[in-house]
Amino acid sequence: MAHLMGKSAWWTVPLAVLIGVPMYSNAAGIIPVVQALLGKGAALGTTLAFMMAVIALSFPEFMILKKVMRPKLIAIFAGVMTLGIVLVGFVFNTVM
Repeated sequence: MAHLMGKSAWWTVPLAVLIGVPMYSNAAGIIPVVQALLGKGAALGTTLAFMMAVIALSFPEFMILKKVMRPKLIAIFAGVMTLGIVLVGFVFNTVM
């Protein structure tokens, strides 16, 4: 997985976000995973995008939001969060 999260290709950040969506963890639980990925050579921006996607875009998160939000608002939330996460990933990969 660390090999897929390298800095060499443009598609690594969106791929990391897609990999993170079906996972479910809290902020404290994902830190050891992120630390291991960084230790194996994954790019910082790609790893940050993965971490944010696991926390903010997971399917269980959407099931919870479904109880208090309309589907259209959930879709807007998912789109804005995805765009922001991918943007952060690209910026950190470019700067670092």
